[in-house]
Amino acid sequence: MKVHILDDWYDTLRALPGFAALEGHEVTVWTDRLTDETELADRLSEADAVVLYRDRTAITPSLAARLTGPKLIAMRGQHSHVDAEALARAGILFCAHKAKDGPSTSTAELAFGLIIAALRYLPEQIASARAGQWQGGAPLGRNVGGRVLGLYGYGRIAGAVAGFARAFGMTVQVWASDEGRARAKAEGAHVPESREAFFASSDVISLHKRLTPETRGEISQADLMAMSPESVLVNTSRAGLIAPGALHAALEAGRIGRAALDVFDGEPITDPADPLLSHPRVIPTPHVGFVTAEELDRQFRDIYALINAYAGGAPQHMVNPEVWSPEQR
Repeated sequence: MKVHILDDWYDTLRALPGFAALEGHEVTVWTDRLTDETELADRLSEADAVVLYRDRTAITPSLAARLTGPKLIAMRGQHSHVDAEALARAGILFCAHKAKDGPSTSTAELAFGLIIAALRYLPEQIASARAGQWQGGAPLGRNVGGRVLGLYGYGRIAGAVAGFARAFGMTVQVWASDEGRARAKAEGAHVPESREAFFASSDVISLHKRLTPETRGEISQADLMAMSPESVLVNTSRAGLIAPGALHAALEAGRIGRAALDVFDGEPITDPADPLLSHPRVIPTPHVGFVTAEELDRQFRDIYALINAYAGGAPQHMVNPEVWSPEQR
């Protein structure tokens, strides 16, 4: 089959061991980013299967209607950016591996690394040392141990972060769905009496919810303004969980001490003057929570398995199974 992989911006996948699973297929890896749907559809006109690199390209109804070549769209993880019904109308099978076998350790590691970096002012300390200022050139850091970590959302990644936090002597509290709060309490986390108490009493808040139409913008400016002026907000989930402009307003008002962000609205962010990217109390990273050799190889092996299962006549993890028939291949 002709397999096209989209949005591998840094051309990392071909060097990973799992790429060998695509031997026997004619593989094209696209390292640029096309936003024009007509151009993208033309590019994919000869593809039999298209691999999505997470949510870097959205499959909208208009794009699905333009796709004349692909018979299969494959990806791993949540897929709120893909209109599966539109793909079904276009006769294109959509397979998505939900990856319920364990947490993204790499994302949990980054989240906790950002907590340490923010509390200990590591970017400032590094800049100070390189400028020849040996101590005293950056704000005084604070201990991680003894702080209260608030986890907003309690899925697999949040659970892994909770384990790291306890190992460092932090107290863990959780605000999540009813089911999430019950599970967190059963696993030894504290659950505050109210959402307001959660935001007000956490020294560090780390966000761990999926972005859906229901969760988009659910963290309001009022939530953030309830936080301590010395508090830290860490977001390795999705920027859209926070209401537009709310985080910048809270930082400007001094209601959040620092923010450490791996996710931004409108990625990729290439404007150095972006209000959050350039803010002096923001530690930015370019959405690398999942970007390690081990994590990428694990994720894309699952996608390549979807390609091979389809090629073998037994597709797996079908989201719109009504499309499938053996004659489709």
